[in-house]
Amino acid sequence: MAKTVFPQESIYNFLPEQVHTEKPKRKSKFRPVVILKDKPIKNAMKTMGPLKVETPSPDKYLKKHSKEPKLPEIKERCHRMCTAKKPAVPLRSEHPPLGPHSKRNMVKPTTPVPTKSQLASVDSHRGHKALLEPSGLVPKYIKKKCYGEVPEYLQHRSQEVRRAVEEYDKYLEEQMEQSAIRQLSEGERQANLQRLKSTLAELHNEYHRLPVAADTLVRKSRKVQLEAQMKQLESDVGLFERFKTIYIAN
Repeated sequence: MAKTVFPQESIYNFLPEQVHTEKPKRKSKFRPVVILKDKPIKNAMKTMGPLKVETPSPDKYLKKHSKEPKLPEIKERCHRMCTAKKPAVPLRSEHPPLGPHSKRNMVKPTTPVPTKSQLASVDSHRGHKALLEPSGLVPKYIKKKCYGEVPEYLQHRSQEVRRAVEEYDKYLEEQMEQSAIRQLSEGERQANLQRLKSTLAELHNEYHRLPVAADTLVRKSRKVQLEAQMKQLESDVGLFERFKTIYIAN
C-alpha cells in the first residue's frame, strides 16, 4: 500500500500509521453437508430432458386418427365366428328329438309380479308423507253403483216443489174466476184517459202557483205531495195510452 505524504504543517503527520489486515472469510461447519445434499438436485437441473434422445425419422410422422383405438377387422371376426359348423337341416320325415332342449321339456319362465307402490302425499319439506288411500283424497265415490244418480231426498224435494206450484196455479185460476174480470171498452178507456189528463193539468196549474221560496213546513209538504200525485198520474196516463186492452175487476 502506497504511503500518503502530507505537508509539514498537517496534523495527520503525527497520527500513527494504520495497517489494514484482511479478515478471513467465515465458513460454516455445515457447508460440506449442504453441498452434498444440493449436489444431485443441481445436477438434475442442469439439462432439460434426457441427454441422448433418438431423433424421429421424417417417414414416421403423426397421422390423422392414428392414436384412436381400432377394432378388429370384419373378416377376422367372421372367420372366427364361422369356424364351427352348424348341424344340417332335419328332413321332413325325421321326428324332433326328445331331449332336455325339446319344446315338450321346456319350462315356461315365471315372471315375478311387481309390487304395487302405495300412493302418498308429501306435506313437509323434510319428506314427511301420508298415504293417500286412507286420507280421503282418493276419489273412491266414483266407483259406487249409484254414482251420477240424483239422490232420493232431492227427488222428493223436487216433487214437493212441483206440487206446490200446481196448487198455487189452481188457486190463482179460482181467484180469477171469482173476481169476474171484465174488459174496458174503447169509450170508457178514452173517458178515463181524458179525466186523468184534466186532473194532471189542474195539479200542474196548482204546482206553478206555489211560491218560489218554500220556507215553511206547510209549503214544503204541499210541494212534495203535488209532485207525488203528478208522478202517479203521469204513469197512469202512460199506461192507458200504451195498452189498448185493459181488464178491471167488478
